[in-house]
Amino acid sequence: MRHQRLSRRTVLRGMGTAISLPLMEAMLPTCTVRAAGASDTPVRLVYLNVPNGIHMPAWTPNGEGHKFELAATMQPLEKLKQYVSVFTGLTLDGARDHGDGPGDHARSGASFLTGAHPRKTDGADIKNGISVDQVAAAAIGHKTRFASLELGLEGSSQSGNCDSGYSCAYSSNLAWRNESSPLAKEMDPSAVFDRLFGTGDKVSNRAQRSALTARRKSILDFALEDANNLKRRLGVADQRKLDEYLYAVRDAENRLARTDKLAVNEDGKPTYARPAGVPRVWEEHCKLMMDMIALALRTDSTRVLTFMLANEGSNRGYPEIGAPESHHDLSHHGKSEDKQAKLRKINEFHLKQLAYLAEQLARIEEGDGNLLKNSMIVYGSGISDGDRHNHDDLPILMLGGAGGRIKKPGHWKFPPNTPLCNLYLWMLHQAGVKADRFGDSKEVLNFG
Repeated sequence: MRHQRLSRRTVLRGMGTAISLPLMEAMLPTCTVRAAGASDTPVRLVYLNVPNGIHMPAWTPNGEGHKFELAATMQPLEKLKQYVSVFTGLTLDGARDHGDGPGDHARSGASFLTGAHPRKTDGADIKNGISVDQVAAAAIGHKTRFASLELGLEGSSQSGNCDSGYSCAYSSNLAWRNESSPLAKEMDPSAVFDRLFGTGDKVSNRAQRSALTARRKSILDFALEDANNLKRRLGVADQRKLDEYLYAVRDAENRLARTDKLAVNEDGKPTYARPAGVPRVWEEHCKLMMDMIALALRTDSTRVLTFMLANEGSNRGYPEIGAPESHHDLSHHGKSEDKQAKLRKINEFHLKQLAYLAEQLARIEEGDGNLLKNSMIVYGSGISDGDRHNHDDLPILMLGGAGGRIKKPGHWKFPPNTPLCNLYLWMLHQAGVKADRFGDSKEVLNFG
C-alpha cells in the first residue's frame, strides 16, 4: 500500500479545535525517511530560569571535559547524562551593579536572556535589551504557529517596585521584544492547552458554545473522525507515533480537568480560591506546564520557548520537601548548615522538574533520534551564590543534542568573566540564526 505524503503543517480538525501533529516519516522527503539528520529536523531553543542562585558546592561537577561526575544536586539528571553539558566560569556582566547599588535580583532576571544592564527605575521608563529568544523568534518564528511562547509558574508584572528601586517588570519577565517591551508569561496550563489546540474560530450557535465551554469532553473526541481518516493513510510506524501522541494529549487534558475541581470542606464550600486550571500543589502545576512545553515542541507549534520556575527574588517556600521557609531568605544562608541543606533540597527539587520534561522529550522519536536530541534546553540562574549575589561563575547547564551537533556530554570550564552571551550566540548558530554578536558576547563559545 502506498502511503500519502503529509505537510508538516497538517492538523486534525474538529469543532473549535486544531490539533497539530508531531514530525512523522510521511512528512519527510522520500530520500530522507530513514536517514533524517540534523539538517532535516528542526532544533528547538528552550530557556529555563530559576531564581536566587544555586548552592554551588553541590552543583559543580567533579572532573572536566567528557570525564566528569554529576554533583549531588544534579543527580536527577543522571539517567540523562548523555545529554548534559555543564558550563563553569560564565558571567552575566549586565547583572552587576555598575554603580547602581542594590537590586541584584531584578538585574539578574532582566539580564539573564538579554545580557543588558537594565535602567534602574520603577517607573514607566524601563529600559533593557532584546532577549536571545526574541532574536531567534524573529529569524525562525515564521516557520511555526507561534514565533515563541513565554511561560512560568508566577504572574508577570509590568510596573511597581520589586527590588531596591527596580521595576517588577525586570524580575518577573525573561523575554523582551525590545528594550522597553517585556513579554508577559502565561501561568495557567489550561490556557496554554487551549492556545495550542484551539483554532480561534468563532462558534456560530449556542449548542456549539455550550459544547466548547464544557469541553472536558475531550478535544480528541471532536477531532476523532479526522484522526481515524488520517490513520488509515499512514504507515505502521507513523500509526504508532500518532497513537502515542494522541494518548499524551488526552492524558494532559484529563489531568488538567482534574485540577479544575476545587477542594471543598464538609459544607461543600471551596477551601481556597484560585484561577481555573492552576493547581494548588506547586509540583503538579509545574509538571502540567512541563507537559504543555513537551506538547508545544512535539507538535512544532513553536521552536522558541522561555519558562520561569519562579520570579526572581521569589519568597516561595517548599514545605512538601521540608523547606517551608522563604527560598529567598534561605539563599542568604550566612553559612548556616541548616539553611544550606534546605537550599540544596530546593535546588534538587527544581532539577527533578527539569528531568521530568527531559525524560518526556527523550521518549519522543523524531528523525534519526528523539526530541531531546533535537533540542537545546538551557537551565540556570543569573545569580551564582545567593548569599554573595555574585554574577560570575554562574550555574548554567544545557540539556539536549542540538540536532546531533553535540556528540558527547561534558563539563566545560572557561576563563573568568567569559560572557554567558557567548553560549547564546553559539545556540543561535545551531538553530540557523545568522548573528555576529549578541548582548555582550565576544565570540562564539567553543566547547565539546
